[in-house]
Amino acid sequence: MYHRSVTPPLTVLHTADWHLGRALYGRKRYDEFTTFLDWLVTQIQEKTITTLLVAGDIFDSSTPSNRAQELYYDFLCKVANSCCRHIVIIAGNHDSPSFLNAPKALLRSLNVHVVGAATDKLDDEVIVLYDPNNNPEAIICAVPYLRDRDIRIVTAGETVDDKHTKLIDGIRTHYADVCRIAEHKQLELGGDIPIIAMGHLFTVGGTTVDGDGVRDLYVGSLAHINGDLFPSTIDYLALGHLHIPQQVGPFSHFRYSGSPIPMGFGEATQEKKVIQIEFAGQTPSIQEIAVPCFQSLERIVGDLDSILNKITELKAAQSTSWLEIEYTGTEIVGDLRGQIETVLDGSPLEIRRIKNNRVADRIVSHINDRETLDDLDVHQVFTRCLDTYEVPVEDRPELIQSYREMMELLHENS
Repeated sequence: MYHRSVTPPLTVLHTADWHLGRALYGRKRYDEFTTFLDWLVTQIQEKTITTLLVAGDIFDSSTPSNRAQELYYDFLCKVANSCCRHIVIIAGNHDSPSFLNAPKALLRSLNVHVVGAATDKLDDEVIVLYDPNNNPEAIICAVPYLRDRDIRIVTAGETVDDKHTKLIDGIRTHYADVCRIAEHKQLELGGDIPIIAMGHLFTVGGTTVDGDGVRDLYVGSLAHINGDLFPSTIDYLALGHLHIPQQVGPFSHFRYSGSPIPMGFGEATQEKKVIQIEFAGQTPSIQEIAVPCFQSLERIVGDLDSILNKITELKAAQSTSWLEIEYTGTEIVGDLRGQIETVLDGSPLEIRRIKNNRVADRIVSHINDRETLDDLDVHQVFTRCLDTYEVPVEDRPELIQSYREMMELLHENS
Protein backbone atom coordinates (compact mmCIF):
# COMPACT_ATOMS: atom_id res chain seq x y z
CA MET A 1 0.00 0.00 0.00
CA TYR A 2 1.20 3.51 -0.88
CA HIS A 3 1.77 6.00 2.00
CA ARG A 4 2.51 9.57 0.91
CA SER A 5 3.48 10.63 4.44
CA VAL A 6 6.72 8.62 4.52
CA THR A 7 8.26 10.51 1.60
CA PRO A 8 8.88 14.23 0.95
CA PRO A 9 6.68 16.02 -1.61
CA LEU A 10 7.29 15.15 -5.24
CA THR A 11 9.16 18.06 -6.85
CA VAL A 12 9.12 18.22 -10.65
CA LEU A 13 10.92 20.53 -13.06
CA HIS A 14 9.38 21.03 -16.50
CA THR A 15 11.45 22.25 -19.44
CA ALA A 16 11.31 21.83 -23.21
CA ASP A 17 12.50 23.08 -26.59
CA TRP A 18 16.23 23.20 -25.96
CA HIS A 19 17.00 22.90 -29.69
CA LEU A 20 20.59 21.88 -29.00
CA GLY A 21 22.74 22.62 -32.04
CA ARG A 22 20.63 25.49 -33.32
CA ALA A 23 22.52 28.33 -34.98
CA LEU A 24 21.46 31.95 -35.33
CA TYR A 25 22.09 33.12 -38.88
CA GLY A 26 25.16 30.91 -39.07
CA ARG A 27 26.46 31.65 -35.56
CA LYS A 28 26.90 28.52 -33.43
CA ARG A 29 25.44 28.79 -29.94
CA TYR A 30 27.13 25.98 -28.04
CA ASP A 31 28.41 28.35 -25.33
CA GLU A 32 24.82 29.37 -24.56
CA PHE A 33 23.59 25.79 -24.48
CA THR A 34 26.47 24.75 -22.22
CA THR A 35 25.82 27.61 -19.80
CA PHE A 36 22.09 26.89 -19.72
CA LEU A 37 22.56 23.18 -19.01
CA ASP A 38 25.08 23.95 -16.25
CA TRP A 39 22.59 26.42 -14.76
CA LEU A 40 19.84 23.78 -14.98
CA VAL A 41 21.97 21.25 -13.09
CA THR A 42 22.53 23.86 -10.36
CA GLN A 43 18.78 24.57 -10.12
CA ILE A 44 18.04 20.86 -9.79
CA GLN A 45 20.52 20.56 -6.93
CA GLU A 46 19.54 23.76 -5.12
CA LYS A 47 15.79 23.12 -5.33
CA THR A 48 16.07 19.39 -4.64
CA ILE A 49 14.23 18.44 -7.83
CA THR A 50 13.21 14.78 -7.81
CA THR A 51 11.91 14.50 -11.39
CA LEU A 52 12.90 16.32 -14.57
CA LEU A 53 10.51 16.42 -17.55
CA VAL A 54 11.80 17.44 -21.00
CA ALA A 55 8.85 17.91 -23.36
CA GLY A 56 10.46 17.51 -26.76
CA ASP A 57 12.71 19.27 -29.26
CA ILE A 58 15.83 18.37 -27.34
CA PHE A 59 17.77 18.81 -30.57
CA ASP A 60 17.22 21.28 -33.37
CA SER A 61 17.88 18.67 -36.04
CA SER A 62 17.07 15.01 -36.56
CA THR A 63 20.82 14.52 -37.16
CA PRO A 64 22.42 16.42 -34.26
CA SER A 65 26.08 17.30 -34.33
CA ASN A 66 28.62 15.47 -32.18
CA ARG A 67 28.91 18.57 -30.00
CA ALA A 68 25.13 18.69 -29.42
CA GLN A 69 25.11 14.99 -28.52
CA GLU A 70 28.00 15.48 -26.12
CA LEU A 71 26.11 18.26 -24.32
CA TYR A 72 23.02 16.06 -24.03
CA TYR A 73 24.71 12.97 -22.63
CA ASP A 74 27.00 14.94 -20.33
CA PHE A 75 23.95 16.70 -18.87
CA LEU A 76 22.08 13.42 -18.33
CA CYS A 77 25.06 11.95 -16.49
CA LYS A 78 25.34 14.98 -14.20
CA VAL A 79 21.63 14.93 -13.36
CA ALA A 80 21.60 11.16 -12.83
CA ASN A 81 24.28 11.67 -10.16
CA SER A 82 22.32 14.42 -8.42
CA CYS A 83 19.28 14.43 -6.15
CA CYS A 84 17.06 14.01 -9.21
CA ARG A 85 15.70 10.46 -9.18
CA HIS A 86 14.05 10.39 -12.59
CA ILE A 87 14.32 12.07 -15.99
CA VAL A 88 11.52 11.65 -18.53
CA ILE A 89 12.16 12.74 -22.11
CA ILE A 90 9.76 12.75 -25.06
CA ALA A 91 10.57 13.51 -28.69
CA GLY A 92 9.38 16.70 -30.38
CA ASN A 93 8.82 17.35 -34.06
CA HIS A 94 12.47 18.39 -34.53
CA ASP A 95 13.81 15.20 -32.95
CA SER A 96 14.55 11.89 -34.63
CA PRO A 97 12.54 9.22 -32.77
CA SER A 98 15.01 6.49 -33.72
CA PHE A 99 17.99 8.58 -32.60
CA LEU A 100 16.45 9.34 -29.20
CA ASN A 101 15.30 5.75 -28.72
CA ALA A 102 18.61 4.11 -29.69
CA PRO A 103 20.27 4.34 -26.22
CA LYS A 104 17.04 4.11 -24.18
CA ALA A 105 17.92 0.73 -22.62
CA LEU A 106 21.28 2.06 -21.47
CA LEU A 107 19.79 5.32 -20.23
CA ARG A 108 17.16 3.39 -18.32
CA SER A 109 19.93 2.20 -15.98
CA LEU A 110 20.39 5.89 -15.07
CA ASN A 111 16.63 6.28 -14.45
CA VAL A 112 16.29 8.20 -17.69
CA HIS A 113 13.05 7.28 -19.47
CA VAL A 114 12.90 8.10 -23.19
CA VAL A 115 9.82 7.89 -25.41
CA GLY A 116 10.80 8.76 -28.96
CA ALA A 117 7.67 7.73 -30.86
CA ALA A 118 4.18 6.38 -30.46
CA THR A 119 3.91 2.59 -30.70
CA ASP A 120 1.11 0.06 -30.93
CA LYS A 121 1.68 -0.73 -27.26
CA LEU A 122 0.32 2.28 -25.38
CA ASP A 123 1.64 0.93 -22.06
CA ASP A 124 5.09 2.04 -23.25
CA GLU A 125 3.98 5.65 -22.76
CA VAL A 126 2.85 5.13 -19.15
CA ILE A 127 5.71 5.26 -16.65
CA VAL A 128 5.34 4.74 -12.90
CA LEU A 129 8.02 6.54 -10.90
CA TYR A 130 9.08 5.20 -7.50
CA ASP A 131 10.79 6.88 -4.56
CA PRO A 132 13.88 5.41 -2.82
CA ASN A 133 11.58 3.35 -0.55
CA ASN A 134 9.97 1.79 -3.62
CA ASN A 135 6.71 3.66 -3.07
CA PRO A 136 5.04 4.90 -6.27
CA GLU A 137 5.14 8.70 -6.37
CA ALA A 138 3.90 9.65 -9.86
CA ILE A 139 2.45 8.22 -13.04
CA ILE A 140 3.75 9.85 -16.21
CA CYS A 141 1.81 9.75 -19.48
CA ALA A 142 4.84 10.38 -21.70
CA VAL A 143 3.14 11.11 -25.03
CA PRO A 144 5.68 12.12 -27.70
CA TYR A 145 5.01 14.28 -30.73
CA LEU A 146 2.29 12.41 -32.59
CA ARG A 147 3.01 12.29 -36.29
CA ASP A 148 0.25 12.33 -38.86
CA ARG A 149 0.67 8.61 -39.57
CA ASP A 150 0.38 7.81 -35.85
CA ILE A 151 -3.12 9.18 -35.43
CA ARG A 152 -5.07 8.99 -38.69
CA ILE A 153 -5.64 6.85 -41.76
CA VAL A 154 -5.59 8.63 -45.11
CA THR A 155 -8.61 7.94 -47.30
CA ALA A 156 -9.20 8.82 -50.93
CA GLY A 157 -11.17 11.96 -51.60
CA GLU A 158 -10.98 13.38 -48.08
CA THR A 159 -11.24 17.15 -47.75
CA VAL A 160 -9.05 19.45 -45.68
CA ASP A 161 -11.85 19.60 -43.11
CA ASP A 162 -11.99 15.79 -43.02
CA LYS A 163 -8.26 15.67 -42.38
CA HIS A 164 -8.46 18.29 -39.64
CA THR A 165 -11.27 16.40 -37.89
CA LYS A 166 -9.36 13.10 -38.07
CA LEU A 167 -6.22 14.69 -36.63
CA ILE A 168 -8.08 16.21 -33.68
CA ASP A 169 -9.98 12.98 -33.04
CA GLY A 170 -6.77 10.97 -33.28
CA ILE A 171 -4.98 13.13 -30.70
CA ARG A 172 -8.01 13.08 -28.38
CA THR A 173 -8.30 9.30 -28.62
CA HIS A 174 -4.58 8.76 -28.03
CA TYR A 175 -4.54 10.83 -24.85
CA ALA A 176 -7.78 9.25 -23.63
CA ASP A 177 -6.39 5.74 -24.13
CA VAL A 178 -3.02 6.49 -22.48
CA CYS A 179 -4.65 8.26 -19.53
CA ARG A 180 -7.07 5.36 -19.09
CA ILE A 181 -4.09 3.05 -18.59
CA ALA A 182 -2.66 5.52 -16.08
CA GLU A 183 -5.98 5.66 -14.21
CA HIS A 184 -6.06 1.86 -13.91
CA LYS A 185 -2.52 1.89 -12.52
CA GLN A 186 -3.51 4.61 -10.08
CA LEU A 187 -6.36 2.45 -8.76
CA GLU A 188 -4.15 -0.64 -8.55
CA LEU A 189 -1.47 1.20 -6.56
CA GLY A 190 -4.07 2.44 -4.10
CA GLY A 191 -2.92 5.96 -3.38
CA ASP A 192 -3.37 9.62 -4.27
CA ILE A 193 -0.65 9.38 -6.90
CA PRO A 194 -0.62 12.30 -9.36
CA ILE A 195 -1.03 11.67 -13.07
CA ILE A 196 1.33 13.91 -15.03
CA ALA A 197 0.96 14.01 -18.80
CA MET A 198 3.43 15.27 -21.38
CA GLY A 199 3.02 16.34 -24.97
CA HIS A 200 4.49 18.22 -27.88
CA LEU A 201 1.75 19.98 -29.82
CA PHE A 202 0.06 23.28 -30.68
CA THR A 203 -2.94 24.33 -28.59
CA VAL A 204 -5.70 26.73 -29.59
CA GLY A 205 -4.82 30.32 -28.75
CA GLY A 206 -1.15 29.50 -28.24
CA THR A 207 1.14 32.53 -28.51
CA THR A 208 4.10 32.63 -30.89
CA VAL A 209 6.39 35.35 -32.23
CA ASP A 210 7.97 35.99 -35.61
CA GLY A 211 11.26 34.21 -36.18
CA ASP A 212 10.91 31.63 -33.39
CA GLY A 213 10.94 28.70 -35.80
CA VAL A 214 7.64 27.32 -34.44
CA ARG A 215 5.60 25.87 -37.27
CA ASP A 216 2.25 24.18 -37.68
CA LEU A 217 2.73 20.49 -37.06
CA TYR A 218 0.35 18.94 -39.56
CA VAL A 219 0.50 19.76 -43.25
CA GLY A 220 -2.60 21.32 -44.77
CA SER A 221 -4.33 21.68 -41.40
CA LEU A 222 -3.88 23.85 -38.35
CA ALA A 223 -4.92 21.02 -36.01
CA HIS A 224 -4.60 23.22 -32.92
CA ILE A 225 -5.87 21.45 -29.83
CA ASN A 226 -8.37 22.79 -27.29
CA GLY A 227 -7.40 22.38 -23.66
CA ASP A 228 -10.65 20.59 -22.88
CA LEU A 229 -9.60 17.79 -25.25
CA PHE A 230 -7.31 16.39 -22.54
CA PRO A 231 -8.72 14.02 -19.89
CA SER A 232 -9.74 15.70 -16.64
CA THR A 233 -7.72 13.15 -14.64
CA ILE A 234 -4.48 14.88 -15.62
CA ASP A 235 -3.07 16.67 -12.56
CA TYR A 236 -0.40 18.51 -14.56
CA LEU A 237 0.27 18.70 -18.31
CA ALA A 238 3.87 19.48 -19.35
CA LEU A 239 3.89 20.70 -22.93
CA GLY A 240 6.53 21.60 -25.48
CA HIS A 241 6.54 23.18 -28.95
CA LEU A 242 5.59 26.80 -28.23
CA HIS A 243 8.59 28.91 -27.20
CA ILE A 244 6.75 31.45 -25.05
CA PRO A 245 6.00 30.29 -21.48
CA GLN A 246 2.20 30.16 -21.14
CA GLN A 247 -0.74 28.23 -19.80
CA VAL A 248 -3.34 26.60 -22.01
CA GLY A 249 -6.51 28.71 -21.96
CA PRO A 250 -8.09 28.70 -18.48
CA PHE A 251 -6.21 25.59 -17.40
CA SER A 252 -3.51 26.82 -15.02
CA HIS A 253 -2.11 23.30 -14.59
CA PHE A 254 -1.63 22.84 -18.36
CA ARG A 255 1.62 24.64 -19.22
CA TYR A 256 4.24 25.32 -21.85
CA SER A 257 7.61 25.97 -20.25
CA GLY A 258 8.83 27.66 -23.45
CA SER A 259 12.36 27.54 -24.82
CA PRO A 260 15.17 28.31 -22.33
CA ILE A 261 17.08 30.62 -24.69
CA PRO A 262 15.72 32.93 -27.42
CA MET A 263 15.51 30.98 -30.67
CA GLY A 264 15.33 34.16 -32.74
CA PHE A 265 15.40 37.92 -32.39
CA GLY A 266 11.62 37.97 -32.01
CA GLU A 267 12.14 36.31 -28.62
CA ALA A 268 14.92 38.67 -27.54
CA THR A 269 12.83 40.59 -24.99
CA GLN A 270 11.09 37.57 -23.47
CA GLU A 271 11.79 36.34 -19.98
CA LYS A 272 12.59 32.66 -20.39
CA LYS A 273 11.44 30.17 -17.76
CA VAL A 274 11.37 26.64 -16.47
CA ILE A 275 8.50 25.47 -14.28
CA GLN A 276 8.71 23.87 -10.85
CA ILE A 277 5.76 21.78 -9.67
CA GLU A 278 5.41 20.42 -6.15
CA PHE A 279 2.82 17.82 -5.28
CA ALA A 280 1.21 17.12 -1.93
CA GLY A 281 -1.03 14.30 -3.02
CA GLN A 282 -2.52 15.13 -6.42
CA THR A 283 -2.64 18.91 -5.95
CA PRO A 284 0.11 20.77 -7.84
CA SER A 285 1.78 23.91 -6.57
CA ILE A 286 3.24 25.68 -9.60
CA GLN A 287 6.12 28.15 -9.61
CA GLU A 288 7.86 29.73 -12.61
CA ILE A 289 11.65 30.08 -12.40
CA ALA A 290 13.28 32.75 -14.57
CA VAL A 291 16.16 31.60 -16.75
CA PRO A 292 19.08 34.08 -16.95
CA CYS A 293 19.99 35.63 -20.29
CA PHE A 294 23.16 33.91 -21.48
CA GLN A 295 23.60 35.91 -24.69
CA SER A 296 22.00 39.29 -25.28
CA LEU A 297 20.18 39.82 -28.59
CA GLU A 298 19.30 43.28 -29.89
CA ARG A 299 16.97 44.07 -32.76
CA ILE A 300 17.51 47.57 -34.18
CA VAL A 301 14.93 49.02 -36.55
CA GLY A 302 14.96 52.44 -38.16
CA ASP A 303 16.64 54.77 -40.63
CA LEU A 304 20.41 54.99 -40.96
CA ASP A 305 20.92 57.68 -38.30
CA SER A 306 18.85 55.88 -35.68
CA ILE A 307 20.63 52.59 -36.39
CA LEU A 308 24.09 54.14 -36.10
CA ASN A 309 23.13 56.06 -32.96
CA LYS A 310 21.83 52.90 -31.26
CA ILE A 311 24.99 50.98 -32.15
CA THR A 312 27.08 53.82 -30.73
CA GLU A 313 25.10 53.62 -27.46
CA LEU A 314 25.58 49.85 -27.22
CA LYS A 315 29.27 50.20 -27.98
CA ALA A 316 29.70 52.82 -25.26
CA ALA A 317 27.94 50.48 -22.81
CA GLN A 318 30.43 47.73 -23.78
CA SER A 319 27.56 45.51 -24.86
CA THR A 320 28.35 42.04 -26.24
CA SER A 321 25.00 41.71 -27.99
CA TRP A 322 24.32 40.01 -31.27
CA LEU A 323 22.48 42.34 -33.62
CA GLU A 324 19.68 42.03 -36.11
CA ILE A 325 19.38 45.29 -38.03
CA GLU A 326 16.37 46.25 -40.12
CA TYR A 327 16.75 49.36 -42.25
CA THR A 328 13.40 51.07 -42.85
CA GLY A 329 14.60 54.42 -44.19
CA THR A 330 13.25 55.89 -47.42
CA GLU A 331 16.62 56.44 -49.11
CA ILE A 332 18.65 53.71 -50.76
CA VAL A 333 21.93 53.33 -48.86
CA GLY A 334 24.61 52.03 -51.17
CA ASP A 335 26.93 50.55 -48.57
CA LEU A 336 24.68 49.92 -45.58
CA ARG A 337 26.74 47.08 -44.13
CA GLY A 338 30.02 48.97 -44.61
CA GLN A 339 28.78 52.01 -42.71
CA ILE A 340 27.46 49.86 -39.87
CA GLU A 341 30.69 47.86 -39.60
CA THR A 342 32.71 51.08 -39.45
CA VAL A 343 30.78 52.16 -36.34
CA LEU A 344 31.10 48.64 -34.87
CA ASP A 345 34.88 48.57 -35.26
CA GLY A 346 36.66 47.78 -32.00
CA SER A 347 33.58 46.47 -30.21
CA PRO A 348 32.50 42.90 -29.32
CA LEU A 349 29.07 43.55 -30.88
CA GLU A 350 28.26 41.11 -33.68
CA ILE A 351 26.01 41.62 -36.69
CA ARG A 352 23.99 38.49 -37.26
CA ARG A 353 21.66 39.88 -39.92
CA ILE A 354 20.98 43.08 -41.86
CA LYS A 355 17.63 43.41 -43.56
CA ASN A 356 17.26 46.25 -46.03
CA ASN A 357 13.55 46.90 -46.46
CA ARG A 358 14.15 49.62 -49.04
CA VAL A 359 15.72 47.08 -51.36
CA ALA A 360 13.23 44.36 -50.42
CA ASP A 361 10.26 46.56 -51.34
CA ARG A 362 11.59 46.94 -54.86
CA ILE A 363 12.01 43.22 -55.45
CA VAL A 364 9.12 41.69 -53.53
CA SER A 365 7.37 40.60 -56.71
CA HIS A 366 10.34 38.84 -58.30
CA ILE A 367 13.78 37.42 -57.59
CA ASN A 368 16.94 39.27 -58.54
CA ASP A 369 20.58 39.21 -57.54
CA ARG A 370 20.13 41.58 -54.62
CA GLU A 371 17.83 39.20 -52.74
CA THR A 372 19.25 36.34 -50.74
CA LEU A 373 17.70 33.07 -49.60
CA ASP A 374 18.11 34.36 -46.06
CA ASP A 375 15.13 36.62 -46.73
CA LEU A 376 12.86 33.71 -47.69
CA ASP A 377 11.70 30.47 -46.12
CA VAL A 378 11.25 27.27 -48.15
CA HIS A 379 7.58 27.91 -48.74
CA GLN A 380 8.21 31.44 -50.03
CA VAL A 381 10.84 30.08 -52.41
CA PHE A 382 8.27 27.67 -53.84
CA THR A 383 5.76 30.52 -54.23
CA ARG A 384 8.39 32.55 -56.11
CA CYS A 385 8.87 29.57 -58.44
CA LEU A 386 5.15 29.49 -59.13
CA ASP A 387 5.30 33.20 -59.92
CA THR A 388 8.33 32.78 -62.17
CA TYR A 389 6.66 30.05 -64.23
CA GLU A 390 3.33 31.92 -64.24
CA VAL A 391 1.37 29.01 -62.81
CA PRO A 392 -2.37 29.88 -62.90
CA VAL A 393 -3.93 30.79 -59.55
CA GLU A 394 -6.50 28.01 -59.79
CA ASP A 395 -3.75 25.37 -60.12
CA ARG A 396 -1.75 26.52 -57.12
CA PRO A 397 -3.60 25.14 -54.06
CA GLU A 398 -3.06 21.51 -55.05
CA LEU A 399 0.60 22.11 -55.93
CA ILE A 400 1.25 23.97 -52.66
CA GLN A 401 -0.46 21.22 -50.67
CA SER A 402 1.63 18.51 -52.38
CA TYR A 403 4.82 20.52 -51.84
CA ARG A 404 4.11 20.99 -48.13
CA GLU A 405 3.41 17.28 -47.69
CA MET A 406 6.70 16.39 -49.43
CA MET A 407 8.63 18.82 -47.22
CA GLU A 408 7.05 17.38 -44.09
CA LEU A 409 7.89 13.82 -45.16
CA LEU A 410 11.48 14.85 -45.85
CA HIS A 411 11.70 16.38 -42.38
CA GLU A 412 10.17 13.36 -40.62
CA ASN A 413 12.34 10.83 -42.46
CA SER A 414 15.62 12.73 -42.35
